[in-house]
Amino acid sequence: MKVTRGLTALAAEQPNGRGAVVSIGVFDGVHQGHRAILAANIARAHSIDATPTVVTFSGHPKKLLLGRGPLTLTSLDHRLELFAGAGIEHTLVLDFDEDLRSKSAANFVQRDLVGGLQARAFVLGFDSKFGRDREGTPERMRELGLDVEVVSAVGQGGRAISSTAIREAVSLGDLDAAARMLGRPVTVHGKVVHGNGRGAGIGFPTANLDLDHELVPPNGVYVTHVKLLGSHTQSDPRSVLHSVTNIGHRPTVAGDPKAGSTPVVEVHVLDFQGDIYGERAALEFVQYLRPEQRFESIDALKQAIRKDVESARKRLAATD
Repeated sequence: MKVTRGLTALAAEQPNGRGAVVSIGVFDGVHQGHRAILAANIARAHSIDATPTVVTFSGHPKKLLLGRGPLTLTSLDHRLELFAGAGIEHTLVLDFDEDLRSKSAANFVQRDLVGGLQARAFVLGFDSKFGRDREGTPERMRELGLDVEVVSAVGQGGRAISSTAIREAVSLGDLDAAARMLGRPVTVHGKVVHGNGRGAGIGFPTANLDLDHELVPPNGVYVTHVKLLGSHTQSDPRSVLHSVTNIGHRPTVAGDPKAGSTPVVEVHVLDFQGDIYGERAALEFVQYLRPEQRFESIDALKQAIRKDVESARKRLAATD
């Protein structure tokens, strides 16, 4: 998938001659509702021999509009990966700054999207609004003579699937509900980094995950998969690794200088002796096991971890 970062970069590119079918939005999570929009975009693009294209934002617009943005389900890189996997061929990434905020929808659409992207048609969500004062509605675009298709909401349990609803489910630890709305397991991306070595000292070495984004399930112990990103393929035995993950503050380890307000994500990979430090990885949540708790001794902690590992093996064996 081609990625263009910013309108200046777009202006420097040569048009591909096919034009584009364009969808606009943050698409945080790239959930089932978003996927319906992407699928409709691709179908429309194929019908007129155009390029399926997404316009998205590097950060959440609410951060500028309200002074704070929501905790994100997916980083920009994760979103781009999901767009590509869905079949999108080109993504324009924009910074939502004051210039973009103050631009009228008509100016943005006609100058940047029709003029810059060579947009021939638009496929938008039912609640799509953009541009100054959120005036860029499907109705307004049709008034400008544009070809606009609107995709209806995708519902589940009597409620429209939305990034807000999924954030709520993840925050509450309802991984099953979040996964149903996402259409895949709850997943976070990050870089595998060294911890303080205490896990190895008690027989359960762990790697910490430095996350790309903020939203994680509540503190506790989880059955997880680690999927290495980058050049690895499914045939690579290291590409998908079984693991047990603790999110929290390690209360049994007294005086830990790293303990603080930000939870630490520690991953113990099962039956693996290799080195994945420095690699980028996706951590996929399979099942919640238990809350994080303080144990009276290191021996009691080790016994609990052994039980966690045994439970994880049984759960993972059932899904393999």
